[in-house]
Formats: sequence, C-alpha cells, structure tokens
Amino acid sequence: MVVEDRIERARELYENAVFAGDGGALAAAERTLDAVEADLALARGRVLHARFLEEEVEDPRELGLFERAAELYRALGDVRGEGEALFWVGCLHQVIRADNNTAAPAFARARQLATEAGDKMTLSYVLRHLAFTEQAAGRLDQARQWMEESTRLRREIGFLPGVAANLVGLGYLAADAGRPDQALALVDEATAVAESAGAHGVLRWAEEARTDLQPA
Repeated sequence: MVVEDRIERARELYENAVFAGDGGALAAAERTLDAVEADLALARGRVLHARFLEEEVEDPRELGLFERAAELYRALGDVRGEGEALFWVGCLHQVIRADNNTAAPAFARARQLATEAGDKMTLSYVLRHLAFTEQAAGRLDQARQWMEESTRLRREIGFLPGVAANLVGLGYLAADAGRPDQALALVDEATAVAESAGAHGVLRWAEEARTDLQPA
C-alpha cells in the first residue's frame, strides 16, 4: 500500500470510528499511520544520505530517522521494511563514520530479513556493503564473492545502475588482487552499462576508477 492509500485508509478508519461506532478502527488507523511515518522516515533518511555523498557533512538527523523507521516497521511486523531500514543504519556507520564494527550487526540482521522477505534489492545492497567490509579487512576473495552475488541479484531484477556501480567495485577488487588488466576490463564494462542506463553519477565513478587504476 502506497503512502496516499495508507492516509486514505486512515481517514476511512476514522470515519468508521466516529460515525459507525467501530472502536477497533482507531487502533487500525494508528497502525496505518505508523506505516506512513516509517515510510517517510526512511525516505527522508535516504535523502539526507545522498546529501552527505554530495557534501560530505553528516546530518545529525539521519541515524535517528533510519532507527525510527526500523522500530516502526518492527512493531508493524513489516519484515521487508525493517530489513531495508537496518541496512541504512549499517550503511551510515560504514560510509559516514567508517565504523565497520558497529555496522556489522545491522548488516547481518538486514541480510537475514531481506532474505526472509525475498527483497532482492535490499539484499543486493547489503551484500555490496559486506564486500566493502571484507575488502577493508583484506579478505579479498570473500569480498569478491559478496560483490559478485550482489551483481547477480542486480542483473536479475534489472537494476542496471547498481550493476555498473558493482562492476566499478569489482574493478578495484581485481586491482587489489594484482590483476590490473581484469580491473580495467571491469571498469570498461561498468562504463558501458552505466551509459546504457543513463547513470551519469556511476559514469563519474568509472572514470575516477580508470584514472586510479592506470599503471603508474
């Protein structure tokens, strides 16, 4: 149910309570509006995260929004929503605060919930960021496996900008493993996929990677 439908449903439940004397409608209305609040908190948190990627300044509201969304989804029994919100909690700790240890339990729970819900998009994000954790720890084989599995899921659901982003990541992993030719080939593939998807932001990442990975 989209936000507009949920708000309309809450209005109908209000009318049922007031005009039809349905006392149980009020609790249902509150649950419906909790779902709206969770959706809004998650969406606002994502916008703040995108602003961080642009400006590199953490907004102090971001973590609270993701944690509130996770709390509300959990209370509602929304497994998919809770998994997505917890991924973003982990992402904030990893990307903004460079704290993989704090990110780890959020990623682990998000992976479990996304798998349970069949949410391949969120699972692809979790696996991508687990790959970054493994790469930072020097466990390159495991990092490559997670990134490849994330890429497979993204191809399966047609998320081409995400495929291109992962190919850039795989390029860096290949370079770290001492395979420069494979690294540049992966960046070339990332460029082609990003161009086909109109993913201009990922194209910039690919160009940066190409510069980074050129032999000295």
